[in-house]
Amino acid sequence: MALHINGGCFTIMGHSRIRRIRAVASEGSSTLKTVEDKVKLGGSDLKVTTIGIGAWSWGDTTYWNNNQWNDRNEKAARDAFNASIDGGLTFFDTAEVYGSGLSFGAINSETLLGRFIRERKEKDPNVNVAVATKYAALPWRLGRQSVINALKDSLGRLGMTSVDVYQLHWPGVWGNEGYIDGLGDAVEKGLVKAVGVSNYSEKRLREAYERLKKRGVPLASNQVNYSLIYRTPEENGVKATCDELGISLIAYSPIAQGVLTGKYTPEKPPSGPRGRIYTPEFLTTLKPLLNKITEIGDKYNKTSTQVSLNWLVAQGNVIPIPGAKTAEQAEEFKGALGWRLNNDEVAELRSLASKIKPVIGFPVEKL
Repeated sequence: MALHINGGCFTIMGHSRIRRIRAVASEGSSTLKTVEDKVKLGGSDLKVTTIGIGAWSWGDTTYWNNNQWNDRNEKAARDAFNASIDGGLTFFDTAEVYGSGLSFGAINSETLLGRFIRERKEKDPNVNVAVATKYAALPWRLGRQSVINALKDSLGRLGMTSVDVYQLHWPGVWGNEGYIDGLGDAVEKGLVKAVGVSNYSEKRLREAYERLKKRGVPLASNQVNYSLIYRTPEENGVKATCDELGISLIAYSPIAQGVLTGKYTPEKPPSGPRGRIYTPEFLTTLKPLLNKITEIGDKYNKTSTQVSLNWLVAQGNVIPIPGAKTAEQAEEFKGALGWRLNNDEVAELRSLASKIKPVIGFPVEKL
């Protein structure tokens, strides 16, 4: 079966420890002049890069790659992986339903990521990659053991004995307490270093946090849809709760599935399923914001993508995980770090974005 799921996440920096800091001397940059190399993921001991890489498109044949996956697509994904590593972005997010999902014999994002890591380690045995993957709360999966069983299947596809972060991809229709218990079991069995959730509301987030806390297991992250034009986590209490409890916010779709890059116009909207979300009418209303992003980017000699990602990092407590289909995209993401928008620019972009009617998000985030 094919599931179309937005999958990304951000880390909360207010509860993070900065590993390396250096001054940024560019004139006109924000008063906060630091470069964050790695940050701590919530209350866990795991450190990840300030910006991660989403692998939703790797192996996909339904949402991202025009109904095909071939050697050329795989080479591009491999090049994106290696460019990310070369640029110092070593945190990768995948899921068992990414790519061709759980279809028998199909190319899965986990399979590809595991393959790329092994190939890279053959050349550089010391390379250190942090991997996050996710459990699909499908209706027929019941109880805590289903989490462990699915995790072992994911580890098999990745070719690993343990994974850095294991997350519940979305809240289940039922059985959520068992799923949370399964995450705790995974930590105690040594199969994961940290656990998180995804698309969780404030209420569910607090419940999961408290249930794990009783076992001495920190809830490290909540991965949600968050971008300049989708600020629901600010409006529904999720980000404030993450800040309060020390849970990292991993932001997926941080550049709105490519729309904030500026490459799409009313005359040339995105193709496929994205075209039904980001219509010519919507892109027309987006023009003032995109123009301002471009203007600010020119000031810092940065692209629209880099400005949009920097805006998220500037919110604090956020780790964006943009998807990389090519090496060029991966190289561009690194340029979102090492500088900072000033407070006036952050506020101006939010003000312009607030005039745009938000798109519909992943419905399960309201469960």
